[in-house]
Amino acid sequence: MKAKYLVGLSFIICQLSVSRVAAQVGHPYIHDPSTIAECDGKYYTFGTGGGGLISENGWSWHGGAERPGGGAAPDVLKIGDRYLIIYGATGGGLGGGHNGRILTMWNKTLDPKSPDFHYTEAIEVASSDGMEDQDAIDPGLLLDPTTGRLWCSYGTYFGSIRLIELDPATGKRMEGNIEQDIAIDCEATDLIYRDGWYYLLGTHGTCCDGVNSTYNIVVGRSRSVTGPYLDNVGRDMLQGGGRMVIAAGDRLYGPGHFGRTIIDEGVEVMSCHYEADLDQGGRSVLGLRPLLWKNGWPVAGDRFKEGIYEIESERRGYSLELAVDFVRMKQERERFWQIDTTKEVKPLPDQTLQEVEGAWPQGEVGVRCGDYMFRPWQHWQVVPVPQRGGTLCGPLYVIRIAGTNRALTATDRLEVVTQELAESDAQLWRIEQLTDGTYRIMPYAIPGQEGRNTRYCLYSAGDSTPTLAPYDFSTDNSKWNFRHSR
Repeated sequence: MKAKYLVGLSFIICQLSVSRVAAQVGHPYIHDPSTIAECDGKYYTFGTGGGGLISENGWSWHGGAERPGGGAAPDVLKIGDRYLIIYGATGGGLGGGHNGRILTMWNKTLDPKSPDFHYTEAIEVASSDGMEDQDAIDPGLLLDPTTGRLWCSYGTYFGSIRLIELDPATGKRMEGNIEQDIAIDCEATDLIYRDGWYYLLGTHGTCCDGVNSTYNIVVGRSRSVTGPYLDNVGRDMLQGGGRMVIAAGDRLYGPGHFGRTIIDEGVEVMSCHYEADLDQGGRSVLGLRPLLWKNGWPVAGDRFKEGIYEIESERRGYSLELAVDFVRMKQERERFWQIDTTKEVKPLPDQTLQEVEGAWPQGEVGVRCGDYMFRPWQHWQVVPVPQRGGTLCGPLYVIRIAGTNRALTATDRLEVVTQELAESDAQLWRIEQLTDGTYRIMPYAIPGQEGRNTRYCLYSAGDSTPTLAPYDFSTDNSKWNFRHSR
């Protein structure tokens, strides 16, 4: 399939690359987003006010998701073949009070154009009267993978965060269930489970003040879903504890309303909203970041920045490079045991592309891995192409030898080579940070194979042999690192 995005691209990628983050395309404007849900190949998230966003690829978002009831801070969870939606009808000081209700409803699909699109009547599962020290708003859902039990956390700074149990078959409150306080000093909580631990993620700080909002996301964990939830230094979230997961950065203020999406083994994404995106005029926008796990704790990864990199194999630490002859640098050498310390020291220049490119073959050239020597054939310029789309992990990229149009290309032989930059989807790459901090590099399309590639990644079959092979998180052969080379 040919792409149209390359009109003017040669000019764009021939400019000096700076370390910038590619902005999401479309209209990703939302506040208090739910965890992202997938339905029939599309992604959905719902926000305060009743609407939400839809994306066909995970990167370009637009309005159109529908949820009745209005209110605030919904969450969504697929259970079986249905979607459970939960939201706060009022509360949070909206309308001047803290009397609120938490309601649930079901739908067979999230696609408003589907004939099966129909929400059931909302059911109240919790409430607050505005007088007690609690606020029924900001619900988050967890279907415990170990027991099949369904839990909901809710609440704001106005009092405590509470935990209740729901019936996963009906969405109703379990009969006889008594709410339990599990945290304070946060709001917009979410519960997740991983490797024997339950994690409570809460939004700390102030909201709804644009660039002056201090929102950030903190976490505690427990061996029991009912707590106690302690942070990394043993502070109980019921006493105000919490370890930082994400704060402001990259011209984005006030991250809040955590959600976790598992894409593949070792590939996870966290969603949130930012209270203000300076590049979007200070609007509240959907945020997507890699979700890493460090010593058993979740932490937001960095959004990948365009730039010039050494691409280094996790297997051995060798560098991905153009398969060309080594060109020696000229140097007037002194015997190290006879150095003249009175002689002026002059810095040596880097080897330049112009000094070596003339000896390179024309046309298709292979790639290999070798010792990193800070040479031009080891410098890769990575440029986002957001016009072409992307995934939940980010936009698609072109990867080329810096200063040239020699682009990394997937072949129908399941190999990787460099070819002249052309309008080919085989030269588009997904770059996804894994939960251990390394990266997966996947061709967007492979010649001769239909549809988008979701199986094969750049793979170190041997210390010096890069190829394409099925992704396997358990082996370092599937993992790469990006080191700034300039």
